[in-house]
Amino acid sequence: MAQPIELILVRHLAGRLALPTFLVDADGRLVFYNEAAEPILGRRFDEAGEMAFEDWTSVFAVRDERDQLVDVDQIPLARALLTRRPVHVRVAITGLDGSPRALEVSAFPLEGQGAQLLGAVALFWESAIEEG
Repeated sequence: MAQPIELILVRHLAGRLALPTFLVDADGRLVFYNEAAEPILGRRFDEAGEMAFEDWTSVFAVRDERDQLVDVDQIPLARALLTRRPVHVRVAITGLDGSPRALEVSAFPLEGQGAQLLGAVALFWESAIEEG
């Protein structure tokens, strides 16, 4: 499937970042995560591959600070896509290796010419979730 040039360029940039980065297209399909993200997500991208929105949102089991599953529309990347606004939250996920991880996530939408929604990017890092 052909991707917009802007998405290709962001993927190229993400591949060179030391910060874990996750990239989805306008449909929410996972199109890439970088090498820095692989230890946190529990599998190399070339082994996991692209995933439909429904697949990656369920397999990573995104949970809030109370350890409750987050509604799919509240997952940071989904919120960035739906609202076309940046978002920053703390969440927990289950990596593809089955290990739980606490994360800080900043996600933002990607727009092309004419404000066409192209996708969204999440930058994230491991963080301790404070107990309330």
